Amino acid sequence: MTERIIGILQEAFTRILAASIQVTLPLTIIGFSLAMVIAMIMALVQYAKVPVLTQIARLYIWIFRGTPLLVQLFLAYFGLPKLGIVMDAFPCAIMVFALNEGAYCSETMRSALESVSEGQIEAGYCAGMNYLQIMWHVVLPQAFRTAFPPLSNSLISMLKDTSLAATITVADMFMAAQRVVGRTYEPLWVYIEVALVYLFFSTLLTILQRAGEKRLGFFTSKEVNTKKEVRA
Repeated sequence: MTERIIGILQEAFTRILAASIQVTLPLTIIGFSLAMVIAMIMALVQYAKVPVLTQIARLYIWIFRGTPLLVQLFLAYFGLPKLGIVMDAFPCAIMVFALNEGAYCSETMRSALESVSEGQIEAGYCAGMNYLQIMWHVVLPQAFRTAFPPLSNSLISMLKDTSLAATITVADMFMAAQRVVGRTYEPLWVYIEVALVYLFFSTLLTILQRAGEKRLGFFTSKEVNTKKEVRA
């Protein structure tokens, strides 16, 4: 590898790392946090079977799961200004990623909520709990344990999908790499480098996911042992 390519890679790495800290990671964290809020609301609405709200939730999920993320980004950034709605690229990307990911995560949470047996809900009522207490202390903790692995996978997937934000001028890691390539005409090595940076962050999230699963497994085992001791 020539000194020129090494110099290009050093420059590209600095720009890519700066973009990851300033744009990609904030976009992922903020977007996924908002997506989880949306997902919880949509999942709870469907779980409670509120007639009108359930249909609205299903319509939202149908639209955002049935259309490509790239098209949604273009519609929000280039299409909405035709209706007088103008947003900067970064908040526009956050909005689209949150709505898109929220649709997928809501189905994950809904299935996790429905996996909790009716017997435990009835036991909560017998113990004197109201509906909200049962949801908070009985249903949601168990549903979260079930949903944690697929939600973690969604987070990793969203981190990689943020590269699409470059198409609406968000200066993320991929755009930083594109700018270096446009100036140096070295696409192979620069794109390999940015791919390795994405791989690093994805691997880090995977390690955190496994640690979280073990931690949740520890709490589950502890609760099972406690129930056995009580029965004994």
